[in-house]
Amino acid sequence: MAFDAFALILAMLALGMVFARLRSFPDNAADTLNRVVLYLCLPAAVLIYVPRLQLDLSLLGIIVTPWLLMLLTLGLVSLATRVFGFQRQVHAVLLLCVALCNSSFIGYPMVRALLGEQALPYAVVYDQFGTFVLLSTFGLYVLARYSGDTPPGAGQIVLRIVRFPPLWALVFALTLMPATPPTWIALALKNLADAMLPLVMLAVGLTIQLRLSRAELLPLGVGLLLKLIVLPAVAIPLSLAFGLSGDMLRVNVLETAMPTMITAAALAIAHQLAPRLAAAMVGYGIVLSLVTLPAWVWVLERLS
Repeated sequence: MAFDAFALILAMLALGMVFARLRSFPDNAADTLNRVVLYLCLPAAVLIYVPRLQLDLSLLGIIVTPWLLMLLTLGLVSLATRVFGFQRQVHAVLLLCVALCNSSFIGYPMVRALLGEQALPYAVVYDQFGTFVLLSTFGLYVLARYSGDTPPGAGQIVLRIVRFPPLWALVFALTLMPATPPTWIALALKNLADAMLPLVMLAVGLTIQLRLSRAELLPLGVGLLLKLIVLPAVAIPLSLAFGLSGDMLRVNVLETAMPTMITAAALAIAHQLAPRLAAAMVGYGIVLSLVTLPAWVWVLERLS
């Protein structure tokens, strides 16, 4: 399963890059593909896997981990900015691109490929209660503070959360969706969820940016080191401290190890916050994660 998923990732990424070079698709094709994933594929995955969860206090560790790592990111990025003298915009991009991981678009398919389908409900918990809420609160605050906009009020944050399509799927999955729906519904949802990986990687290939100036290489290296190595390493003892084990521990670490959230980088670019660095954090992060994610799975297997 893992080999098949990685082969598909590489194929769709390469096709996206080829289509972008040939200008075969409209300029907004990547945005359209991401919206299809956001409004159809991601809610379908939530509806499939959330009803299978046994809700109890053991999930608290998965929910809290991304928040604690966000606080660690604040400290580490501030330290790096002080040591290396990063500009204000670079500091903001590192905060966003290190703290916010791609726990859904790439996280769900990769958890399924590397850990198995039985681990996916925990990935949904990490994403919906951790990363998504972080984007809507911490992410909006960073954008407002460093781009010169007015800081968002509580009402704006709540409205953004309420408008997020997977949230409605989450509420429905927790209240009304049966764990074993009728076959035709289950099959339709599965087909939509399975389309997430190829669509996302095609969209990434259409927009991936790998060229940087020399001045941007240092913050890129610092950001990738923190995102792909340091935070997942910290997530291991953190998970153990919360008493997580088995698939819960593995998902908690693997989701932390996911590359930068595409939406976070896109928002940074839209606010003119070091746009090339933000794009490179996504592009290089995804490419390098094809090596680092299996490596973290290997490490977790040795620990267990």
